[in-house]
Amino acid sequence: MGAAKEYVIKIYEAFDKAGYYCQHFLLDASKMGVPQRRERVFFICLRKDLAKPFLHYADMFTELPKIEMEFNFKKILFKEIIDLKDKEESLSNLDGQLWEKRILGDTDLSDISLRERNILSRFNAKFLYQNKVANTITAGEQCVLFDLKRNRNKKELLKCGTYPKDYNFLKLKPEYLIGMSVPPVMTAQISTQIYSQWLSKL
Repeated sequence: MGAAKEYVIKIYEAFDKAGYYCQHFLLDASKMGVPQRRERVFFICLRKDLAKPFLHYADMFTELPKIEMEFNFKKILFKEIIDLKDKEESLSNLDGQLWEKRILGDTDLSDISLRERNILSRFNAKFLYQNKVANTITAGEQCVLFDLKRNRNKKELLKCGTYPKDYNFLKLKPEYLIGMSVPPVMTAQISTQIYSQWLSKL
């Protein structure tokens, strides 16, 4: 949408000039074995000199190497990865007071703040519902459990991001790196399809 269209055109032109067929896909991590709602666009390209065995007409005028990127894994709800052993109430006093007045359907603490105090604040503190897939992880967002009075903990964060529990983040905050990156399982699913549909047949 918007200015992104121009970027897409430039990406296609650059890959074509470099000798690649290029196509793009909008993929949803929650359909790929990732316990997180996350939609991302991926550009998948194949060198033209390798593409002949896979070429087909995508439409009347466009010949491309055929590849399927359809994923329909069972969605993993937050209740399947929740860490019930964590009893710590890590909310601030204000957040805790707002949390006490939550109602089903609230998306974040700002819904409560606006309803109870007529103040629009705390919209970055999103609710995690156990019976839903976890929200998209972003670098600067706080996630508050709707059913338990605490923030999402590191163990739950790692599971949502599909990072190993012993991953070394060095000096980076886990929320930042996970929020800025593609989930490893999502990348693995795409790579597996590229290998099985193209690379293994070359």
